[in-house]
Amino acid sequence: MDALIGARLHTPEGFLADRALVCADGVIRDIVTEDTVPADARITQLEGGTLAAGFIDLQVNGGGDVMFNDAPTAATIARIGHAHRALGTTAFLPTFISGPRADMARAVEAVREALDRAMPGVLGIHFEGPHINLARRGAHDANEIAALGDDDIDLLASLGAGRTLVTLAPECVERDSIGALAARGVIVAAGHTEADARTFDMAAPQLKGVTHLFNAMGPLGHRELGAAGAALTRDHLACSIIADGAHVHWDVVRLAWRAKPRGKLFLVTDAMAPVGVPALDEFSLGDELVRVVDGCLRTADGRLAGSLLDMGQAVRNCVAHVGIPLEDALAMAAAYPADFLGLAESRGRLAPGLRADLVWLDDELRVRATWIGGERSDTSEVG
Repeated sequence: MDALIGARLHTPEGFLADRALVCADGVIRDIVTEDTVPADARITQLEGGTLAAGFIDLQVNGGGDVMFNDAPTAATIARIGHAHRALGTTAFLPTFISGPRADMARAVEAVREALDRAMPGVLGIHFEGPHINLARRGAHDANEIAALGDDDIDLLASLGAGRTLVTLAPECVERDSIGALAARGVIVAAGHTEADARTFDMAAPQLKGVTHLFNAMGPLGHRELGAAGAALTRDHLACSIIADGAHVHWDVVRLAWRAKPRGKLFLVTDAMAPVGVPALDEFSLGDELVRVVDGCLRTADGRLAGSLLDMGQAVRNCVAHVGIPLEDALAMAAAYPADFLGLAESRGRLAPGLRADLVWLDDELRVRATWIGGERSDTSEVG
């Protein structure tokens, strides 16, 4: 049994001072006052700061100088997870961007192996495409975008464990196909889409969310809602957002935070290979060269291609640039993505009975250490 003391705790009831988080066997057992820690507990003294639920990132394309698309193997997943853990992420969905069906099948096998091995942090898989709108493809390979058929449904739903998230354009697939995916346990989100509000409504209730709100979708209009407007005004839809200041203006992040019901806006990174490798200034995305330009990732013709963002930086950005209170920003990085995946009973909050997946932040909100299933790593060890 371990007791962590010395940092304030971010809990569903708010911030708690002078409390100890008691963990055993990878699970949070209790939250007690520091003077009532069980006598048999090993005490770890933290040096101030905030102890919170570890961050959960549902859109991780790469990190640590590798891309999941380039080498869809368990080793690649481990390397990506290692890089992101140093930055506060304790659980994630390896994300496969529109690509060949054979590579998609390899990605499923890689995630299945990672889950079988209980690889730290791996929750399942996110397929972003290939069933998206060509006009809103962003940096996706136009040659890989295709209609959704029965064989594709079988592939997308083939993991059989963990969670599968699929981003598709609802106007480009049959409504029955969305229902078929949902019936097989797949979480379906709209993205890279020109769908109007009527299309969003027709896809309900099988459509659960929206991927990287405002990006690669029809914009909010004052006469026609567009995909972004529909996402904002359909309260049942949970929306992810990339809070790096390049994908979405800070004021628009604030607008989304105010518009969506509590718990229905959460952070993702859309991270690429350079995350965790500051010296890496270019990489390949399929046949395209992507370069770091003014702190962003761009193709040769100037299109955004994922991000350099990590979840710790996303939280700091929300506080410093958007004005979101820290307690809400932390929930957007942990509790709300856990809720979206249907994992609220096991992850995303500091509460008895939930996994001891934790992040310790200093007073500048920099990551000092993480725990996955109660196992600690300091940033110097995983960076």
